[in-house]
Amino acid sequence: MGGRRMVAAVAVGVLALGVAAQPVAFAAGRPDSVQRGLDGLVREGGVPGALASVADGQGRSRTYTAGVGDVATGAGVPRDGQVRIGSNTKVFTAVVVLQLVGEGKLRLEDTVEDHLPGVVRGDGFDGRKITVRQLLQHTSGIPDYEAEVGEAIERGRYVAPREVLEIAFRHPATSTDGRTFHYSNTNYVLAGLIVEKVTRRTLASEIDRRVVRELGLRHTYFPAPRDLGIREPHPHAYHQDAVGGPLRDVTEIDPSAAWAAGQMVSTNSDMNRFFTELLEGRLLRDEQQRAMQTTVPIGDSGAGYGLGLISRPLSCGGVYWGHGGDITGFETRGGVGPDGRAVSVAVTTDPADYAVTERLEGLVDETLCR
Repeated sequence: MGGRRMVAAVAVGVLALGVAAQPVAFAAGRPDSVQRGLDGLVREGGVPGALASVADGQGRSRTYTAGVGDVATGAGVPRDGQVRIGSNTKVFTAVVVLQLVGEGKLRLEDTVEDHLPGVVRGDGFDGRKITVRQLLQHTSGIPDYEAEVGEAIERGRYVAPREVLEIAFRHPATSTDGRTFHYSNTNYVLAGLIVEKVTRRTLASEIDRRVVRELGLRHTYFPAPRDLGIREPHPHAYHQDAVGGPLRDVTEIDPSAAWAAGQMVSTNSDMNRFFTELLEGRLLRDEQQRAMQTTVPIGDSGAGYGLGLISRPLSCGGVYWGHGGDITGFETRGGVGPDGRAVSVAVTTDPADYAVTERLEGLVDETLCR
């Protein structure tokens, strides 16, 4: 999920995605700069652990770690360990929706009402007037629910999709013109419900069949309901209520409230592979690929939001494509640049200090610009 932090990050012009392979050396200088960046996140940013994967666009990649994976024992960070990827999940959901569009099973101009009759009604928003495209592009005006489910996530309480809709619909619309970008996790919960209605299968099974297995993402999965742990080697995750406050272990949570908007687990290398293959056209037909990369402005940041993908300016010129994610205990950022170079970075806390987010995104920009 991570809506407010992610949108704030866009305002300073940085975020992203990734590629993969086996770790080998890069050109001189690049590994050192990435390692220095991770070390700085631990040393000055105060995060317990950090990990990254970088690919050079030529099939070579390298992984990095810094800090500790468990503050209680001092154990190291597992190299390319699994992390919760938060709102990067939205890209997987969007891909499935766009594949269904390409198969003629729904249209981007279908209304929410066409597939979920009577579900979306509220103060200033109505499913009879909101399209699937507007859901994926965050121009629906439907309010978010994220701020009200954090406690449930940390306590390991299962929160069903219909429950988060009830929470969101207590609030008024964020806009009514159908064109203004306003980030809302609720949009993607509705998109996930549409996938399930159209396919008559679970969203998790469709993502697994259509994306995860198709690309061979061996360390990526959609946790089952009430699945609190992380399956493979992973660093512990921590939450900090305030800058300088104590770290609370939140490795085991129930991410169900995030669902189609942010529930998945992956590794940096798998995320790099996913985004690279997506941008190379492996998952979508040409028309849907163009639609995914047709953006609306995100304020005056210079960034744009497509259908689940974000285009962001690089300090060295050009743009990179990706998303990013925050969820209790983890923050992830990354990107694929114009030359095919890719980076994915994660830290093992959802930082109370926004300066950590800026450091993360600065590292992405620096890596893609070298």
